[in-house]
Amino acid sequence: MKRLARILGLLLLGALGAILLMSFGGGSFTAHMIVHMGTVAIAAPLIAYGLRGTVLDLPDRVGMTSMLASLVELAVVWFWHLPALRAIAEASLALSLVEQASFLVAGILLWQTCFRPNEGRLAGTIGLLFTSMHMTLLGVLLALAPRPLYGGGDVTCFGISLPAAADQQIGGVVMLMVGSLAYLLGGILLLAGVLRDGDGLAVEKRRC
Repeated sequence: MKRLARILGLLLLGALGAILLMSFGGGSFTAHMIVHMGTVAIAAPLIAYGLRGTVLDLPDRVGMTSMLASLVELAVVWFWHLPALRAIAEASLALSLVEQASFLVAGILLWQTCFRPNEGRLAGTIGLLFTSMHMTLLGVLLALAPRPLYGGGDVTCFGISLPAAADQQIGGVVMLMVGSLAYLLGGILLLAGVLRDGDGLAVEKRRC
């Protein structure tokens, strides 16, 4: 199962890389957000699960907690979405690749930490739910901004011309629908495991 997750995650990364190359230069925030969310919310958890117990299981090597990993991801995500940084990344393919690589590393680090048995699923739940909250906040800010934060005029999104404001709103909705929900679902699943184990322990105590 871990090997399959790792393969699927790497295949998805390849597809997202192709999308980045094909959409680069069009100025579309929606295209950027599709690559971003696909990287951190889908590819990263698959790869993180696939790397569990290997030499690339990063949290055990750096002493990272799930809450600290969530703060690292918050810093990375909000940093790259500052308007000045987005403008620079949009003008440089190399910097765009560095940006997505930083998203991937931060995402894998967070998901690996939350998947780690000795971290505790409750701590992992808190980390993922906190990440869902700050992803939701950023998505709402982007979707409801009264003016485009990243350039102006029209942009090209997968061959379709869109006003920059509408493109940014769609990108914000993508962040809300994919990123926020992925982390929320992950947190809920971890919490369900905590509650299930708690019920199991209660049954064992009653038997004793």
